[in-house]
Amino acid sequence: MESSPDRISPRNFERLGRIIERYCGIRMPPAKKTMVEGRLRRRARSLDMASLDDYCAYLLESGGLEDELVGLIDAVTTNKTDFFREPEHFDYLLERALPALAQAPHRPGRDRPLKVWSAASSIGAEPYTIAMLLAEHARATRAFQFDIVATDICTEVLEQAKLGIYPEEMAAPVPAELRRRYLRRSRDRHLPTVRLIPDIRRLVRFGRLNLMDDVYGFDHPFDIVFCRNILIYFDKETQLSVLSKICSHLRPGGYLFVGHSETVGGFGLPLHQVATAVFQRS
Repeated sequence: MESSPDRISPRNFERLGRIIERYCGIRMPPAKKTMVEGRLRRRARSLDMASLDDYCAYLLESGGLEDELVGLIDAVTTNKTDFFREPEHFDYLLERALPALAQAPHRPGRDRPLKVWSAASSIGAEPYTIAMLLAEHARATRAFQFDIVATDICTEVLEQAKLGIYPEEMAAPVPAELRRRYLRRSRDRHLPTVRLIPDIRRLVRFGRLNLMDDVYGFDHPFDIVFCRNILIYFDKETQLSVLSKICSHLRPGGYLFVGHSETVGGFGLPLHQVATAVFQRS
């Protein structure tokens, strides 16, 4: 039975799901149908379309998919993030990974900049957390240099990330000293927000990247990669494909951080586990 104009028919949901998974690897099981409908209603209204029937017809029957694909992906991707999310990772970064890398040949951070990639960076809380911590490390370590690249498939969250403005409650996990040094509260009492200072925003370069792309196009390998809480949305074949490409951009001895509910075991990759959800390239 076909759905109402404000719902997506099972057939159209299946067709959209195939498009989304083929493009960005994210599966759309039936359990996500209500969530997808809610997000696509907002997208349809933004295009002055009266119903989801009209939106689906535009995508699937009238040739609108090519123009609307980025908008569709922006609408359905989930962008949950926090500062200092899974804080044990940042402890490991400072206490174990950086000291180990400092002893490596061509010492990253000293002989050349330490290269860091935050994949699936969402609105920027993860790369800005890393930036604050590395800025602190640089204050305590003479001549420490680093470079942070942050990527996401969603254009909307990338634009938000570049602004570096967040609801004030998001700053709660940030240690008080870092808040004082690197965050500024809005002067508008009716707009309780904080903003990263320009010196921190300049430390992160944001760009759009689809982890499903055949080639990522980086011109240098990374010492540290954070790819957290995105692999769970992929099937095993896609996880292997993405992780293999990430490994090709990770220096031997470099570190890969994944989400606490994720693993890279069983794929035969050149990685060995060194801590919970932390792996080092062999």
